[in-house]
Amino acid sequence: MRKIKLFNYITVNSKIRFGKPIIEGTRVPVDLIVGKIAGGMNVDDVMKEYDLTKKKVLATLQYTAKIIFGRKSCRYMNAVIDENLPRF
Repeated sequence: MRKIKLFNYITVNSKIRFGKPIIEGTRVPVDLIVGKIAGGMNVDDVMKEYDLTKKKVLATLQYTAKIIFGRKSCRYMNAVIDENLPRF
């Protein structure tokens, strides 16, 4: 399977992490980052721990919001989280 882009900075490839959505250019799965933040880790610590940019960490939250709430909510999160991130 070739790499498929699901969202900004989020891809999937069946040969990496069993086809789980990952952060582009890494082997870090989206669910890991969301779980770390849900467990109380702050964005800066996640960035340091996994060598990620803030945009990539926030993209994992935006992608998750899109999956859970749909496209409209994701646009709202873009505006709330960081007005400089690209709109989808």
